[in-house]
Amino acid sequence: MRVMFAASEAMPLVKTGGLADVVGALPKALAKLGAEVTVVLPKYETIPQEIAEAAKTIAVTEVQLGWRRQYCGIQEVVVDGVRFLLIDNEFYFKRGQLYGYGDEAERFVFFSVAVLEMLDKLGRMPDILHCHDWQTGIIPFLLKTRYANRPGYRNIRTVYTIHNLQYQGVFSRELLQELLTTGDDSFTEDSLEFYGAASCMKGGLRFADKLSTVSFTYAREIQSEEYGEKLDGVIRQRSHDLWGILNGIDTEVYNPMTDPNLAVNYRDSLEKKRRNKLALQRELGLPEDAGVPLIGIVSRLTQQKGFDLIAEALSELLKERIQLVVLGSGEPGIEDMLRGALPANRDKMAIWFGFNEGLARRIYAASDLYLMPSRFEPCGLSQLIALRYRSVPIVRETGGLKDTVAPYNEYTGTGNGFTFGPPTAHDMLYTIRRALSFYGDAEHWERIVANGAKNDYGWESSAELYCKLYRELVS
Repeated sequence: MRVMFAASEAMPLVKTGGLADVVGALPKALAKLGAEVTVVLPKYETIPQEIAEAAKTIAVTEVQLGWRRQYCGIQEVVVDGVRFLLIDNEFYFKRGQLYGYGDEAERFVFFSVAVLEMLDKLGRMPDILHCHDWQTGIIPFLLKTRYANRPGYRNIRTVYTIHNLQYQGVFSRELLQELLTTGDDSFTEDSLEFYGAASCMKGGLRFADKLSTVSFTYAREIQSEEYGEKLDGVIRQRSHDLWGILNGIDTEVYNPMTDPNLAVNYRDSLEKKRRNKLALQRELGLPEDAGVPLIGIVSRLTQQKGFDLIAEALSELLKERIQLVVLGSGEPGIEDMLRGALPANRDKMAIWFGFNEGLARRIYAASDLYLMPSRFEPCGLSQLIALRYRSVPIVRETGGLKDTVAPYNEYTGTGNGFTFGPPTAHDMLYTIRRALSFYGDAEHWERIVANGAKNDYGWESSAELYCKLYRELVS
């Protein structure tokens, strides 16, 4: 079975978030099950130089985009056993960042058309074209309309995965109509129209053969008005085609036994884990104390991630015997809130604004507790990485957090973390204090950590579900 992933980012080439981790790791798991997987990405300027230089041009074509005809090079490179095809156009992709430009619609419509124009240059068509998030939502739409009668395209089946419904690629109807050179019939309620504008994501939701999202609970949540981001009606109409398949992590990459970023490698030894805590405390200028509970956060600093709850509870939380380490960047108001709390609490908290992969790994390894109070979370990878590094998660019961973190029950000895339901600072603080009370009891704490060590964090079972989904389509 030939599977082609179309996405806007993938590890180890380019990353801004969890999408890159998924698109980087899932093809390797599918290959182990016998699938032939290719990943198609834009050729960004930020791709590591050694990978970009190794990429070889295998074809050249042109892409019609409104009134423009744009150059499109197709380059091939194999990284970690995965075949990548890079869509080369310096005007659109030779920029310092992946996203955040005024011509996002044009850039990713170009990418979507380029992916389809590329296919008949490759010799063999894919059986499955698996599209990810809004940047590729136009591909299923074009495949069912413009390319429907082109030889070789009719048998391609599409899967569209929602990684985060909040980001939909909504642009003016006039802009997308000009870029796609389509008629008014493409901008109806049953097509791309979205409250007077046009939505790239809706193209994927309406026209893909099957839909998936990244956890069982999120698949249910996005069919409700609360979580549906005004697309819940569309998703409910296609609920019979929607699969909730939980994300995994690359357990070879995220492995505390071999991770070169850590001060001390370990598996299940809490003593060695505490040595990582002492090393991080030294690195960040915190008092060195192996016994103080260290709470870690590696996150985008946004309200979605629950930082409004943290802001409300922070002064009370810092009265506890804890240390808090935060790594991330995001909304200016949240960054300012954290900066404001720092001067009076330098013995209790440390903050790194921005992103540093090595430091992130050291926080996972050093933290006793890992806090994720998200208002919504499609899947979440951080709690899985935390569990892999034997850090106990404290999460809100939503999306993939609910599916992967089971609350500890002191009477049965089951559960791998601590959870709360209502998105309030009071409930979060109560749950943190409950976790701290068990941290002080060695017998309970060792049992909680051991429970977390039993979990399967890899892609094997989820990859099998994706293969089942693909087989259902091609049969």
